[in-house]
Amino acid sequence: MKRIAWTFWVFLLVLSVLWLLADTLWPAQRDYFAFRTVWVQYSGVLAIGVMSLAMVLATRPMWLEPRLGGLDKLYRLHKWLGIAALATATVHWLWAQGTKWAVGWGWLVRPPRKPRAPDDSLGIVESTLRGWRGLAEDLGEWAFYISVALLVLALLKRFPYRWFAKTHRWMAVVYLVLVFHALVLAKFAYWTQPVGWALAALLASGTVSALWILLGRTGARRTAHGVVESLQRYPALGVLETTLRMEEGWRGHKPGQFAFATSNPEEGAHPYTLASAWHAADGHITFITKALGDHTRELPQRLRVGDRVKVEGPYGCFTFDDARPRQLWIGAGIGITPFIARLKFLSRNRQHDPRPIDLFHPSSVLDPVAIGKLRADCEAAGVTLHLFCGPDSERLTGERLRQRVPGWKETSVWFCGPADFGHSLRADLVAHGLPQEAFHQEMFEMR
Repeated sequence: MKRIAWTFWVFLLVLSVLWLLADTLWPAQRDYFAFRTVWVQYSGVLAIGVMSLAMVLATRPMWLEPRLGGLDKLYRLHKWLGIAALATATVHWLWAQGTKWAVGWGWLVRPPRKPRAPDDSLGIVESTLRGWRGLAEDLGEWAFYISVALLVLALLKRFPYRWFAKTHRWMAVVYLVLVFHALVLAKFAYWTQPVGWALAALLASGTVSALWILLGRTGARRTAHGVVESLQRYPALGVLETTLRMEEGWRGHKPGQFAFATSNPEEGAHPYTLASAWHAADGHITFITKALGDHTRELPQRLRVGDRVKVEGPYGCFTFDDARPRQLWIGAGIGITPFIARLKFLSRNRQHDPRPIDLFHPSSVLDPVAIGKLRADCEAAGVTLHLFCGPDSERLTGERLRQRVPGWKETSVWFCGPADFGHSLRADLVAHGLPQEAFHQEMFEMR
């Protein structure tokens, strides 16, 4: 979490410093319209800058995963950048449009326009851009309205995922329109200074990313197909376990990683944690899905043995790699999935990781069949299981966890489950002496 927070704020700071090297927020002529000019430019640079980085992250760049802690962290940063784009673009629009309204209502008096240099005294590029200003302003205004609508829909959890996935792709088209807007209306002097070079790099990378998305190439190099071999339902848990036999092209995965699976092209790809270890000779992967939305509720009735499923991945860095002498796992509810994959791996490869491991599984529902499988997996892997299951079970807290695991301060903690529960456990354990960096939390939210 710290890493993506630092990335977010450092990016804004660097872009702001580069802009301040080229301009100032305190113009020599300190009237409203002078302030308006610099704030329109500054907010515009920030807005298109964060949108450009968000567009790059939307292509799921593998080279950034280890640097930011996994695709789940990249998507969290993408969400923050989207919110920042919404805020800065709104400020930009208010400075631009609000001033026009105030003049029209008689609240402000526009000063006489300064005489502009004739077009023939400008270079061909600058004179061409000047001729496009009116078009760029009009297109930018409508692109702003559409982007606000799309960003708000993306933030609304009640907006169905399948519609979110389809409409959010339109942001790539809107972004390309805003690139034109920025190229034409950014102060021409910026392009010969560091802020202009940085802006040019961001616009170029964002444009390539937008085209990549519109061409449907996101994740194409990491896509394979599998055939459904078995389906097992756990009605009490509202869970479906699906096993696929993968065809050529699947690169394998580490326990704890996830993939995007498409069983219905109309619905699109959904992210699911992989609940199996990979053995090339076996060639199978397993997903465990919980009925949390329309799509996952319909899967048990719609999915059939023999169906072909497109799988893109693997992604994620929740892979249990650390040097601490002991590990403590917490899989809350459906968050148990990555730990099942690790248990499967350790049952065959315990010699590669002989550390003591404690697995805590809190769940409001107790399913005897699922718990029986979990117990068997823990025994085969040599992992100590602590159950907090059922409506009458005591609640897992930091205090109870510390009581059950001697030497817990020397552990690395791996948590997957409800975000608020994870935050509270992290705060409790860190407050009592666990190093901040020893707590690893999967942020499994793609919007």
